[in-house]
Amino acid sequence: MSELLIIGSRGLAVRNLQAALTLAGFAVAVDGDFGEQTERAVVAFQRRAGLVDDGVAGPKTLAALHGYDTSRYLKRQDLQQAADRLGVPLASVMAINQVESRGEGFASNGRPVILFERHVMHARLQTNGLSEAEADALAAKHPALVNRKSGGYIGGTAEHQRLAQAQQIHAAAALESASWGLFQIMGYHWQRLGYHDAQHFADTMALSEAAQLDAFVTYIETDPALHKALKGRKWAEFARRYNGPAYARNLYDVKLARAYAQFAGEQERAA
Repeated sequence: MSELLIIGSRGLAVRNLQAALTLAGFAVAVDGDFGEQTERAVVAFQRRAGLVDDGVAGPKTLAALHGYDTSRYLKRQDLQQAADRLGVPLASVMAINQVESRGEGFASNGRPVILFERHVMHARLQTNGLSEAEADALAAKHPALVNRKSGGYIGGTAEHQRLAQAQQIHAAAALESASWGLFQIMGYHWQRLGYHDAQHFADTMALSEAAQLDAFVTYIETDPALHKALKGRKWAEFARRYNGPAYARNLYDVKLARAYAQFAGEQERAA
């Protein structure tokens, strides 16, 4: 993922951002120092462009500044619709988007970001009718694609190569064994989320970041305990249920609480 420019960032990338903001009509000093003035200009531009107005200048904001197509990117109205659907403040959904998402729903090749999980493939082969012995035999032959242990990641667009190879073994199990999009939803959740099959889920994730957000919202809706934690802004409970027991080590709950306070404060001041 490209570098994210935030308050405190310095250097040539910030100077280039400020120059682009100036060309877009925003009064900002081109000094290479990302301060409050630059953040205000970024937020103002994001609102004008319809993007998520979080004040973070990432690849989506930079693409919009340079006139590229942003139709597949997440918009503020998408987050507002998600918040309305979940019955929570917009600040809660913005916090989740900032902390829990990958930041970009699509890789540089235009495909959804994925991470293929070989240990999940071992399990999904059995869910799809193969015996444990057959799954083990495939693991012996293709250890990078089928394995009892996690790992073997290549990262980035190369994960799609792993997925394509795994589909040659079993198409549905392979699609079910990858996490998809902004919020890393595993493909094997397709039925719970209301898709026709794993292919339908994968095809939908390729449409837009809004479609990926929709899957995430449904994921929360279909987990009453997770939904309740979000509504109550019990960030530790939400992070534990979404990220697993390692949430505290990664400070997900602290990051969510801070992000919520930031966005809630900004929205209160703007009201």
